[in-house]
Order: sequence, then C-alpha cells, then structure tokens
Amino acid sequence: MQDWAGVFIPLVLFILLSPGLLFQIPGKCSVIEFGNSHTSAVSIIVHAVIFFCFAAVFLVAIGVHIDLGS
Repeated sequence: MQDWAGVFIPLVLFILLSPGLLFQIPGKCSVIEFGNSHTSAVSIIVHAVIFFCFAAVFLVAIGVHIDLGS
C-alpha cells in the first residue's frame, strides 16, 4: 500500500495557508487580516514557518497515514 498523507496534507495546508487567501499574518493595518488578497514578504515567511510546523506535526509527530485502494 502507498501512503498518500505526504501528498494530501501538504496540499490542503498549502491551500489553507496561502497568505491573503483566508487570512494574512501580519496584516498591513493589524496583526491579522481576513480575505484581503494582498501579501508581503514578511507574511510569506510567517506562513511558510506555520506551514512547516503543521506539516511536521501531522506527518512526523502524529504520524497520519492515508491508504487508498483495496
């Protein structure tokens, strides 16, 4: 069996943690802004660190496995 967690979890995290899509940390006017569709270099770095932390927690610490097929 193949483990698909290494594909699906980063894909979902990338979509959810794209700066400016759902939220942006730090925002231009406040600490967090929702749905502004703008980004900056600092917010890209912050979202990349958050992405790495969540991916490490789900894939290494918890050990999520997704097996497809019969």
